[in-house]
Amino acid sequence: MGNNTANELASLSEYGIDISLEQQIAIQLTSNHYPPIPTTMVQPCIEAIDACNAGETDLEIKLPEGVSYKGYPTAPAWAIVEQHHLDSWLDYDEYYIDDAWLDYDDEE
Repeated sequence: MGNNTANELASLSEYGIDISLEQQIAIQLTSNHYPPIPTTMVQPCIEAIDACNAGETDLEIKLPEGVSYKGYPTAPAWAIVEQHHLDSWLDYDEYYIDDAWLDYDDEE
C-alpha cells in the first residue's frame, strides 16, 4: 500500500486498464488510508487535483457535509491533495505543502 499503490492507480491507463478517475480516487481513499476516508470526498479530491494541475493551488474547494478544514466548510486545493496523498495524479510537483488536517465527523 502507500505511495506505490497511488502511483500504480494513477498509471493504470498506460497498461490498457480502463478504470475511471472516480474509481481510482475511491480506491485510494478507502483502501490506501486507515481509517478509510469517506467516498463523499471523491469529487472534492478530483476538483483539487484539477485545480492544482491548473496552477490554482489556493482555490477553495467546497467540502461535503460533515467534513471541515480548520473549522471551515472549504479547503484549499493543495491541502486536499496533501492530506489525501493525491500527488500521483498531479501533472507537476509544485504545490504548497502545509501541516494542515481535514477533520471528519464520525457521522456519514
